Amino acid sequence: PTFDQNKPTFDQNKPTFDQNKSTSDQMKPPFDQNKSAYDQNKPTFDQYKAIPDQNWKFYVHYEGLNRRMDEWIDKNKIIAPPWITQIKKDEISKGSDDVKVYHNGKEFKIVLHHTEENHDGLDEASLKEHEEVTKIKNVNWVELGKFRMKCWYFSPFPKEYSPAECLYFCEHSMRFFRHQSELMHWKSNRIKRKAWRHPPGNQIYDDQKMKIAMFEVDGADQKHYCRGLCYLAKLFLDHKTLYYDVDPFLFYILCEYDECGFHPVGYFSKEKSSDLGYNLACILTFPAYQRKGYGRLLINFSYELSKMEEKVGSPEKPLSDMGAASYRNFWSTVLVNFLCNYKRETLSIMDIAKETSFMTDDIVSTLKSLKLIYLDEVKGEHVFVKNKSLLQKLAYKFPLKEPQLDVSKIHWVPYIDGKKDKYCFRNLNQTKRNA
Repeated sequence: PTFDQNKPTFDQNKPTFDQNKSTSDQMKPPFDQNKSAYDQNKPTFDQYKAIPDQNWKFYVHYEGLNRRMDEWIDKNKIIAPPWITQIKKDEISKGSDDVKVYHNGKEFKIVLHHTEENHDGLDEASLKEHEEVTKIKNVNWVELGKFRMKCWYFSPFPKEYSPAECLYFCEHSMRFFRHQSELMHWKSNRIKRKAWRHPPGNQIYDDQKMKIAMFEVDGADQKHYCRGLCYLAKLFLDHKTLYYDVDPFLFYILCEYDECGFHPVGYFSKEKSSDLGYNLACILTFPAYQRKGYGRLLINFSYELSKMEEKVGSPEKPLSDMGAASYRNFWSTVLVNFLCNYKRETLSIMDIAKETSFMTDDIVSTLKSLKLIYLDEVKGEHVFVKNKSLLQKLAYKFPLKEPQLDVSKIHWVPYIDGKKDKYCFRNLNQTKRNA
């Protein structure tokens, strides 16, 4: 540019101001300082609503909530797009319970409820890979028997079945279909063949009063059934990894029954031979049958089988959030009831383990949480707290609830593989003497 030689360079570069406006007004930028340039280039809410509907769907994860709450939503359910009402991640990461959001000049306060997902047993790399693979659920609904249930998590169905709005399961064979008409055709063929209307295994429990039964299914003998059950279970379990190799596992399916047949309400699986003493690999009560005490009955059944095997056991880790809560409650209930009815003068952790088949680590951690035991640092051993009033309070807090398992109705023979098991009662006694 050509400069006036009579004026210094600094004066020539000054901007020209409108004499009718104050200097402060003229120095304001042509955009709102409270918003970034990126946000101001976004369309307004009215412009956003005017976008033609092209069957768009949005996958939503709610910060601070378990991933089972994730969902696909239509455009008409969005009150305002994310660039208008945005909660910054740095505010959430600070753990603040109240976050202020501004929309159309108004202030809104959003209350966050922070929950921690249970990722025990997964290192950082495995956790990152798991979350990336299972980030988006691929099936929204599943139909089992007379119930349609909202799915919680991703499940690795074959490509021809995923993604899907709804999958239809046959509750007797665990076959699944994309269309209800296919399921009805499958059922009609089964009726013509007079096929069984129960899980394809041995019935090992029958309570005619409560109309519930338990079946044992060998994964090596009934691969299709057990694989279908695993696909179904993964829709409601975040960290389940067993989908295809079902041969080393036994599956125990709990059913309600009526004149139409047996209807699965939940199940647990266990390894035929566990080197770590696990008596349960996976447990699930289907959402349609939850809040009926079936989860507690399944846990109790797994320990009754351990008693028949004369060994201690523990569930495989990591447990889901609901599984961990169920186990903590079950352990507390059984231990409090045991201590309330115990009449002998002396008691040891090993005595409790023999009566309950609980692992000693589970016993100690539960009794510590109940403040019924403490560590004597001088002797280096645990000491029980003899407090009747505390036991009465705990008995009221952790009562025995229905449905109760009738052990006399279990007809089962332990699986024998010929290996020496260090978790057997006899071997535990030998280990204690050697120590």
